[in-house]
Amino acid sequence: MENKSLQIVLLFCISYSTFGQWQQSAGTAGLNIQSLLTNGIYNFAGGQTGAYLSTDTSANYISSNNGNDAVGPTRGFTKDSIYIYTCTSQGAFRSLDNGTTWVSKSVGLTNLLGSGILNVGTRLFYVGPTGVFMSTDQGDNWNAAGLSTTDVRSIAAISDTLYVGTNGAGIYKSMDWGVNWVTVNNGLGGSVNFRAIESKGNTLFAGGPIGTGVYRSNDFGANWTLLAGGLASGSYRGFTSNSQLIVAGSFGGGVFYSIDNGDNWIAINTGLTNLTIFDLELNNSYIIAATNTQGIFRFALSNLNLSTGISDLKFNSTISISPNPTTNKIKVTTDFALLGSVYTIYDNIGKSVLCGKINSVNTVIDFENLTRGIYYICFGNNLKQTYKLIKE
Repeated sequence: MENKSLQIVLLFCISYSTFGQWQQSAGTAGLNIQSLLTNGIYNFAGGQTGAYLSTDTSANYISSNNGNDAVGPTRGFTKDSIYIYTCTSQGAFRSLDNGTTWVSKSVGLTNLLGSGILNVGTRLFYVGPTGVFMSTDQGDNWNAAGLSTTDVRSIAAISDTLYVGTNGAGIYKSMDWGVNWVTVNNGLGGSVNFRAIESKGNTLFAGGPIGTGVYRSNDFGANWTLLAGGLASGSYRGFTSNSQLIVAGSFGGGVFYSIDNGDNWIAINTGLTNLTIFDLELNNSYIIAATNTQGIFRFALSNLNLSTGISDLKFNSTISISPNPTTNKIKVTTDFALLGSVYTIYDNIGKSVLCGKINSVNTVIDFENLTRGIYYICFGNNLKQTYKLIKE
């Protein structure tokens, strides 16, 4: 019955979404755009000619390059609670005023050319041809964080575990902020070039090279599977996601979305005048696409008829875990919305070691039979909320 319901939903989305189409954002025609970011009402875009800004849900963009690199590509954005950051051909830049002005922040970067930038808690990470760099002072200073002889093209994180995609060496994982890196290439079938990687809860998606497609890992990178289900073969350069969907952008094949965590995909390309997608982003109303030669397009989320049922409400639930670190037991405290949801605990190589249900607003979980080490607990039927645990 559940599978039949899913088929009905998918068929409805297919028929419904054919009436929706992409709209080109004014001010971007003919532009090469490689990166996107949403920060409240501010929608940022970056490409060959620098940074651009929209404050009307991506309908119109204007140049936002005062102090930013305008002569080489802006390849990435990230944010924290205070600043917006760019990753460019001339290093990292920072803005305190949502793109009105930018300040260079590249002290310690041995190669300014950047391929990606990511904020994780109180740390920033910058990746490029000479590996990974980390800043713990909001970009004022950078220090090497491993893979110095590796061309790193993309970066993502689950909790405080880092994942990077490289040009020529596959995917690496670090659980200690870049002090040590290990390859996690099982299931990649010899693919070694990964220009996009995305974390959606505790699920990882990686964009493979030409002739492959999108790979998925449900066990923290320990194993990967090449996805099908309507997803075209090819090279993938961009992702975006929220609790309801994952969206993938291909090199020459356009945009695909999935509402079942990547099992099935639907193409949404009507209105796109360039099908080479370098990045994707979501704001409250639209999917935003960065194209190679025709600028920015937006696609109304209302076209997808996404539901907002109780399963979505669960993932806005507040969760607290104590004590952490623990020696034998933890208490999970949450609100009533999460009651009845499952939890799964994984060890640091992605193996499931314990599972159960949240049956109370104060659920006690026994850790006594687990060895000392780092674990991850994931909540919900799609395991979308992930927390790190330490057993002492």
